[in-house]
Amino acid sequence: MKAAIGLGSNLGNRRAHLERALHRLRECGQLLAVSAIIETDPCGGPAQGRYLNAAAILETDLSPAELHARMAAIEAEAGRARIVKNGPRTLDLDVLLFEHESVQRPELTVPHPRMAERRFVLGPLAEIAPDWRVPGFDKSVGELLEDLQDDR
Repeated sequence: MKAAIGLGSNLGNRRAHLERALHRLRECGQLLAVSAIIETDPCGGPAQGRYLNAAAILETDLSPAELHARMAAIEAEAGRARIVKNGPRTLDLDVLLFEHESVQRPELTVPHPRMAERRFVLGPLAEIAPDWRVPGFDKSVGELLEDLQDDR
């Protein structure tokens, strides 16, 4: 199964956190594509520094829940502390899409519930998977990004 993963970091050596996360994600399957890393302003939460963001496509045999658990472990290894909601973080990993499945669990919602509102998610993802259809929207990643650009 293919999963789209969002990556972000705004504490410490941001680029190193993302590179280590990509290395560790290879233990969860085969990385098929990785976007360019972009720098973005924070979205919500307390005042904090700018983020580095990227997206990746992973071919995996893991279930969405298993992948989510492995990604949480990778975040913890990077020193992620969940103290303040939407606060700064060493590493943020999100399952954005998982094939064409929808997942509704207390710990995981796929497609990611706010991805269609976030240019820092859609931009990198559209670079590597513009035609991926997003369940519940009847649009592709690229079309969702175009919708955001029309709202400027």
